[in-house]
Formats: sequence, C-alpha cells, structure tokens
Amino acid sequence: MNKSIVYFTKEITPESLIKIYEKLGVELKGKIGVKVSTGEDGAKGYLKADLIGPFVKMLNGTILECNTAYPGARNNKEDHMKVAEKHGFTSFAEVDIMDGDGEFKIPVKNGKHLKYDIVGDNFKNYDSIVNLAHGKGHAMGGFGANLKNQSIGIASRNGKAYIHSCGQDENPDTAWGRPYEQIEFIESMAEAATAVADYLKENNKQIVYITIMNALSVDCDCDAHQGNPVMGDLGIVASLDPVANDQAFIDMIWNSNDPGKEELIERIDSRLGREILPYAESLGLGSTKYELVNID
Repeated sequence: MNKSIVYFTKEITPESLIKIYEKLGVELKGKIGVKVSTGEDGAKGYLKADLIGPFVKMLNGTILECNTAYPGARNNKEDHMKVAEKHGFTSFAEVDIMDGDGEFKIPVKNGKHLKYDIVGDNFKNYDSIVNLAHGKGHAMGGFGANLKNQSIGIASRNGKAYIHSCGQDENPDTAWGRPYEQIEFIESMAEAATAVADYLKENNKQIVYITIMNALSVDCDCDAHQGNPVMGDLGIVASLDPVANDQAFIDMIWNSNDPGKEELIERIDSRLGREILPYAESLGLGSTKYELVNID
C-alpha cells in the first residue's frame, strides 16, 4: 500500500498555513466550507481569527459548525452564533451553524455500531471542505484532530448524541445515560468520519485536511474550563488523508522531547484514543502509514 503524504511545517503563522495548504496541490472548487471548532464559551485553545482569518478569506470560505449535544453556550443556533462572534469568527467570514435549520442522514457502510450519521442540513450546500482542526487532548475521545472534527464536529446535535451513545440514541436529553464501552465510542467516531468522506466522494465534492498543533491542552476546546497547554507547539500538518494526518500528530507527541507530553499521552491512552487510527484504516478512510514532507 502506498504511503500517504503528510506535509509539515513547524511555523505556526497565517503565511505558513496558506503555504502548507498550497503544497497539497488541490484547487478547491465552488462553495468552500471550513470546518473548525468555534470553542465553548470560556475555552481558550480554539483557533484564533488572526491566525486562520487570512487563509479563510483567501478561499472565500464559510466557517462551518454544528450545535453541541451537551448543555452549554452552543447547543442552539442563536447562542452558538453569539459565541462564534465573541471568539472572532464572524470578523473574517460568514458562519454557518449547519444544523440550525435541520439535519439529514448519510449511510455508514460496514459499521459495527452506527447505521448512519446525522449531519447538519446545510452541509449539502458546500462543494469543497477544509477540515481545519486544532490538535489537542479530549476528555472523552483522548485527542481531537481531523477525525474528531469530521465525526462529532460535522454531526448535528442529534447526530452527536447518536455517536456518543454508539448508535443507541439520537436524543441529546437521554443519550448520555446509555451504557457503552469506551472502545465502542472511539470506533463510532471513526465510522461517522468515514461516512462523511464517503458522502463527499460519492457527490463529487472535495476535502482537504489540516491540523494546527498549538496550545496543546489535555482538554478540548469544547471545555469551558479548558486547562493551559501542557507542552510546546508542534507546528502544522496537512494531507489528503485524515488518518495519516492524525497519525502524524500522534507520532509527533510521542516523539517529542517535551516532558509535558506525558500528561497528553496519559489522557490519550487512558481514553483509548489511538485506537481510532487502525479502526478508521480498516474502514478504508485512510492509512496509518505516511511519509512526512517538511516544507520549511
């Protein structure tokens, strides 16, 4: 099997973000959506306007998000838009809370847990997607990068409940009470992410993957009480393969000389976070084998 190419820069600047995107050699067509996490009200690690704004403007892109399944400041469109504005996203682009006006189901093929994925209705409106993730830890998934941004991130509020309950319940009010094994949740995320990739491919839509590895906290940007970074910034990775891109992020943490990495590793492995990679590979989403190309 051919190794996927993952581009890397240690520079984290607006210019390096544009440069690494251009290295992918893909000209995104039509209406472009840029999927980010807008960050929970109170979080601090989300991708900042001054860093990603020039790139999104260059693409004439729309910022894409979906509402959260948990109670908070982003579980309905009106409140979510206020947080997006507070965090600077509306200062450089239109923001589309994709499930604000409905949702639709896309099939999951060969899934052990999910029969379908439920995504925000407005996802249909985009011809090209940039999966622009912030790499960090995560309280439930171990870590968050491109795979999480494509599964939980693109799922509607009900879709998030369905993934979190491993296919048992679409109701955010009751889904959290469903019993499940941690590995089932990790695999459910991989199934949802694969469903999104399949949907885009079948509808002749494009997607590219970029992860900015800064502000490396053990907590996700969805945490209102997000902790401070535990290790130094690593850089940016970009690929056409989300599995390879996430694998590169994980490998950089493990290979780092930064002693703070132990906290992040403990968070990731205590949640079985790395298990998403071989399972996503088994579903055909991408490859854990990659060639790292340093563009600096």
